[in-house]
Amino acid sequence: MYKPFVKHLENELFNRFNLQNRAIPAGLELKVSDRGRNPATIQSWCYQCPQLRKIRYTYIDAGESAQIFNSVIYPNHHYDLPLLGVDFLSFGKIKNLVVLDFQPLFQDDAYQRKYIEPLKFLHAKYPDLAQNLEMKFYDANQYFSKYLLFAKTDAETVATRLLAAFNDYLNLYWQMLDEAEPLQDPEDIARIVKAQKDYDQYSAERDPASGLFSSYFGHEWAERFLYGFLFEDAVPLAATAKK
Repeated sequence: MYKPFVKHLENELFNRFNLQNRAIPAGLELKVSDRGRNPATIQSWCYQCPQLRKIRYTYIDAGESAQIFNSVIYPNHHYDLPLLGVDFLSFGKIKNLVVLDFQPLFQDDAYQRKYIEPLKFLHAKYPDLAQNLEMKFYDANQYFSKYLLFAKTDAETVATRLLAAFNDYLNLYWQMLDEAEPLQDPEDIARIVKAQKDYDQYSAERDPASGLFSSYFGHEWAERFLYGFLFEDAVPLAATAKK
């Protein structure tokens, strides 16, 4: 269901950037499960380039049971841009949940004006994908913008409106990246390093997909995937407790 989105993202990335493979820990790049009604395959890709330090995306194909596309793009630490977050999920071809956002690293007014307000016109363009749904696992005021697209929708809308919105959000993100001035002050760069690490920690502790990964691929693999690849700068709570 979301494979056209993967293809579109790959076309954009390879046409715009000088990509290099970014290592995925052994055993996490591809996994097949025969649990559940339909076999599930999870496959991930990861790249980097001078402007973007980590470009990761993952696809879960469990046939009619589930189709999931997840991606986060992390700018180089010399840029204070938001992260680009994508989470498109379909279960049984009936339940379709989509999230698309510029995920802000900071909440101050100047940052919001610079990077989030430009999203306003796109948010207004897709009111059917901006349903103001309640977040069950996250604080909507932390690492999410007020102009995120967040909706429960149908397959036809996914293939038409969502694909158009995805293209628009990508184009605006590339434009912001092109216009961004690299940070020079070591303190400013260190602030971005910390902010991106904090994002990983926050996300790893709250990501509801962890349970889904466990159900298909087992708890041990799911934990390795969560902390070894998706949010590699996060520290597992058990490790933190031992300190």
